[in-house]
Amino acid sequence: MIYFESPGEQNTDATLRAAKDEALKRGIKYVVVASTWGGTAKIASEVFAGADINLIIVTHNTGFKEPGKQEFDLNLKKELEAKGVKVHIGTMVLRNLGRSIKNVLGYCQEELVNTALRMFGQGTKVCVEIAASACDAGLVPPEDIITVAGTGKGADTAILIKAEPSCNFFEMKVKEYLAKPKNL
Repeated sequence: MIYFESPGEQNTDATLRAAKDEALKRGIKYVVVASTWGGTAKIASEVFAGADINLIIVTHNTGFKEPGKQEFDLNLKKELEAKGVKVHIGTMVLRNLGRSIKNVLGYCQEELVNTALRMFGQGTKVCVEIAASACDAGLVPPEDIITVAGTGKGADTAILIKAEPSCNFFEMKVKEYLAKPKNL
């Protein structure tokens, strides 16, 4: 277990290397990494190059910040996919429908889950969410995987988690932290 003194992108390389080392040591076949614009995805593709691990990148849905706009670098997406990395652009499990309801009613149950998970850090919230998203897309089976995410930009959290699709969200199990900021 790695504890970082502070959250942030300066921990990206160490977090990804810890995830790779643990996946190889434990025989984990799938590592899912969050990346908004593509920077973390590019580093992950370099760290995992040559490893017998299925690397999946999960990014925000199109229209997350601005209608019709995709934040992830689509040229990088093509490059990664040519290397065998899967890039999933899809609906965020804990945001989209709930955000729409919140915009109309001022409240939604997804916000409670988001807030509870953030008690363990933003990276934890995203790690859990991308596990469900990748499982929903059929990119990972409902089994132990490693997820990597961060606080803001880059990666600072890695978790061993039993993935489940979002319809079984509360059956997922966070089994072990591999890397995490201390103060979160």
